[in-house]
Amino acid sequence: MIRGFAVLLSFQLAGEALSRALHLPVPGPVIGMALLLLALQLGAARGEGLRAVATGLLSHLSLLFVPAGVGVILHAHLLASQWLPLAVSLVASTAATLAVTGWLAQRRGPGEEREETAP
Repeated sequence: MIRGFAVLLSFQLAGEALSRALHLPVPGPVIGMALLLLALQLGAARGEGLRAVATGLLSHLSLLFVPAGVGVILHAHLLASQWLPLAVSLVASTAATLAVTGWLAQRRGPGEEREETAP
């Protein structure tokens, strides 16, 4: 598990370094996760140790929301003063996510083949 955790942290560090060095508007952990996905797809990283670490982290996922909850409580006055733009952006981003997910699900269902209509 230590090796898997080291791999995860290495990819997060690489993503953070790229984000800061190139002044990208994307968070480093997101870039690191994309790099990890690419490495797994290319076979450069093996998933045995990663699977154990990911399962362990996911089993305690609820603990990872504690810092976010503390941040909400800490900045409640800021959230209260900016509630309208936050609400609009949340509704718009949720609608966009649902629309894109639905569109993708219609284009490619899981394991289903598209039927071609004969002319």
